Amino acid sequence: MFEGVFPAIITPFRTGSRPDLDLEGLRANVAWLVEQGVHGIVPCGSTGESATMSHKEHEKVVEETVDVVNGKIPVLAGTGSNNTEEAVLLTKAAKNIGADGVLVISPYYNKPNRSGLIKHYTKIADLDIPVVMYNVPGRTGQNLNDFKPSLVAELAKHPNIIGIKEASGNLGQIWQIVEETRDESFKVISGDDNLTLPILQLGGVGVISVAANVEPALMVEMYEAFRKGDYMKARELHFRLEPLFKDLFIDTNPIPVKKAVELRGMAAGPVRLPLDNLDQEKTAKLKKTLALYRS
Repeated sequence: MFEGVFPAIITPFRTGSRPDLDLEGLRANVAWLVEQGVHGIVPCGSTGESATMSHKEHEKVVEETVDVVNGKIPVLAGTGSNNTEEAVLLTKAAKNIGADGVLVISPYYNKPNRSGLIKHYTKIADLDIPVVMYNVPGRTGQNLNDFKPSLVAELAKHPNIIGIKEASGNLGQIWQIVEETRDESFKVISGDDNLTLPILQLGGVGVISVAANVEPALMVEMYEAFRKGDYMKARELHFRLEPLFKDLFIDTNPIPVKKAVELRGMAAGPVRLPLDNLDQEKTAKLKKTLALYRS
């Protein structure tokens, strides 16, 4: 169910002192992504600015996404928090709304110990919904694979913990996770667009993608080429997409991708503070990069 290209979607906002949700724009964006052939949708992740959304807004974004998708592809809702009880509440809400699974970032700021992380993820997984862990040391200050014995391998034994989004950037570590979980029904998913192809080669099953907000069809084409064994075509598409992979991170995510979506004429709106919008120089650079692609 959770294989292929899953855009980590932006959350469109309307302009204002505290931008409100643009639900009409959200629905249009999601419908377009489905039409482009993506394999799933991830609302309320880091790219969706979940950290600045209220619980009510979070639930509304998941609800609208599930409604538009209408069972055509899986919805993997971001429900992570550095507060376990908050993550539980968000996960229960996503399950009740009809999400097919949840993406749960490892707790940021707290820097929990090994036993705390096990209890955190177990409490969420015990809610009986598929859980994809999210390892992104650059945002959390911890690397799940630094805990010995292997924390990921231990958690992979839970029947509802079905995978990990790996954004450590460490291919050696990712290969180790693939090896350690080989006997489990467990999936490794790329959390970095530019490492999607290498991670697929190591045994990964897809990508939770920023770039797929902008070029979903090309991302899907690259994944499908690899899946069909056309490795040369997959490699060519990787290099074609590389300028976009790079320039969607010329500033903190999701600042550049939100501007890219806006430049493509889709719903985006401003980012919420403490993020600020892309400056003119970087916007000009992003425009040049977008001009390399169709659409």
